[in-house]
Amino acid sequence: MVRDEADIVRPVLDNLFQQGVDTVIVTDNGSVDGTVEILESFGDRIDLRHDPVQRKQQFSVVTGMARDAATVHGADWVINADADEFWLPKAGGATVREVFEQLPTSLRTFTVDVVDMIGDPAERGSGLDRLVLRDTRSLARMNEIGLHAHATPDAVHIGTPHIEVSQGNHFVNLVQQGDVPEGLGIEVLHYPWRSWEQFRSKVEKAGLAYDSNPELQPSPNHHGMREYRRLRAGTLFPYYVIRHPDAAERATGAADGTLVEDRRIADRFASPVADKPLGKTREAAAREYGTAIARSDDEWRAMVGAKDARIDELLHIVDEAKHRIDGLLDDVRAGEEREKAVRDELQLTRSRRVVRLADTVGRALHRGR
Repeated sequence: MVRDEADIVRPVLDNLFQQGVDTVIVTDNGSVDGTVEILESFGDRIDLRHDPVQRKQQFSVVTGMARDAATVHGADWVINADADEFWLPKAGGATVREVFEQLPTSLRTFTVDVVDMIGDPAERGSGLDRLVLRDTRSLARMNEIGLHAHATPDAVHIGTPHIEVSQGNHFVNLVQQGDVPEGLGIEVLHYPWRSWEQFRSKVEKAGLAYDSNPELQPSPNHHGMREYRRLRAGTLFPYYVIRHPDAAERATGAADGTLVEDRRIADRFASPVADKPLGKTREAAAREYGTAIARSDDEWRAMVGAKDARIDELLHIVDEAKHRIDGLLDDVRAGEEREKAVRDELQLTRSRRVVRLADTVGRALHRGR
């Protein structure tokens, strides 16, 4: 499900096909930046749908696509991917398809690690040649720069018409059966903060979509909600800047292995949108301000205590459960409608039989007379 991803969607799709994916199902969510035209240029290689309603209805849309992957396209395995993710095998040389061909479907489902790619901040640009560092910095460091955690793993599952994919693509209603065999790992390189222009637009659109759908109640600690609050408070830009490491942190990260260069995407794909760097003075001021307000946030969290963080975590779990229950209820309602239709048809058939029987008896009696 994509919306306004013209700065990256073409190389993402090219990568999926190079990795051996048979079919990509895409639902465009009312893009206005040229994304639709890019999607249409792939022709029948993608199953393109349109859902312009912008109420964060990802759960129902993605679940529908995942079910169609099985029932319409006959998928053995289904990847639930976002438009800013590059799926790759962990072992060099093999494609994602070659990995899946060796995975037993008896696994049913498993999760795939998502690694955020980081580098210099920029005013504009896709950043594929700029964002070349794998960000595995400590959780403590993530909190210091205003991030709650690293990206949540994505869910992979076998093709089945009964699948349910939770909001965010991170969980499904199947249980993993066994471990992924050694040497058959898959990972995702994730590009969520490609430029200030792209990031600001993404946060605003996501926040407004959640605002327009009161049925969805994400945890206040949900990353999108935190970013949206920062946007409205006028502090999102410094937070965007400080999550990109400066020269000193890069040197430290290279030494301790938490910021390691990975050029697999940079060496294969050119950035569709050229980079426009931030001015050095503007970047320096944003780093100073961002560090200060992030520290204030840390002090506030420490003052409030860990209990509220745990409450937020539980609210998030409840939210995920609610989405799954909603999906199950939808299935139950659909089943009830099918059952009623069958009952109505049987009743109609019986009625026709009674009429035919009555006609037959009537004709026999008439002949008897």
